[in-house]
Amino acid sequence: MTDIARLGVLGAGQMGSGIAQVAATAGIPVVVRDLEEGMLARGEGAIRASLDKLVEKARLDSGARDAALARLTFTTELGDLADCDLIIEAVPEDLRLKTDLWRALDPLVPPATIFASNTSSLSIGDMAAATERADRFVGLHFFNPVPLMPLVEVVRAVTTSEATVATALAFVRRLAKEPITARDQSGFVVNRLLVPYLLDAVRAFEDRTATATDIDRGMQLGAGHPMGPLALLDFIGLDTVARIAAIMLEEYHEPRFAPPPLLRRMVAAGLYGRKSGRGFYDYSVDPPAPTDFGP
Repeated sequence: MTDIARLGVLGAGQMGSGIAQVAATAGIPVVVRDLEEGMLARGEGAIRASLDKLVEKARLDSGARDAALARLTFTTELGDLADCDLIIEAVPEDLRLKTDLWRALDPLVPPATIFASNTSSLSIGDMAAATERADRFVGLHFFNPVPLMPLVEVVRAVTTSEATVATALAFVRRLAKEPITARDQSGFVVNRLLVPYLLDAVRAFEDRTATATDIDRGMQLGAGHPMGPLALLDFIGLDTVARIAAIMLEEYHEPRFAPPPLLRRMVAAGLYGRKSGRGFYDYSVDPPAPTDFGP
């Protein structure tokens, strides 16, 4: 088992910055790499804002916040990750993009460095095959928002070694997260169960079973869910869910993973949910109002 003294994070977006934040807060120096300085600045700003909010809520003291920020380094150079013991990739859900990145990084870091992908649906084995360290490649699927969500799925490919899994589990626990292990099958545990549920909620709305509000309230009040499925789709991003569903449909060839027509049309129209300002709900008003899709 390897002790993680320095972490590398590929991608300064929502997931990458969240992973960097929790690792730095746990006392681990972190190098965050992205393509452009602007992306890095946005990621650093998001981390600062998140830590400030934790201080305001008395969940973190100001000294710990400042120490965490001091552990963060931001760069556009892949080579600056050369002294990292573990590198976690959190770039968009595109297999070619991810494998090209791993292929470029592989010769730049020591053989002992462990690679991990934060993918929510793609094959860990396919990415590992693009490197010379398939035994030291694992999935570490964090959940959004990373600082608040306690779960991490540790995904083992057919080539992942026992030592790598043990290191991954220890690392997750060091971040004060709870790991569960999963086989390298698209969607792993959570998305394999969650995505069909979300798609069924879209179908129920599409079929006029109930309004968006009543579908969401039904699952909140009747099943004890903190957020209804359509509101959750808006939170995750309709484009993200549609892309994940398409990947899982290709893997399993089961109709339950097929994105419904309404979901595809909303994505085509740019109605992604919270990040675009409108999805199943309109976020230009407070509180958000159900979107009127007409007759």
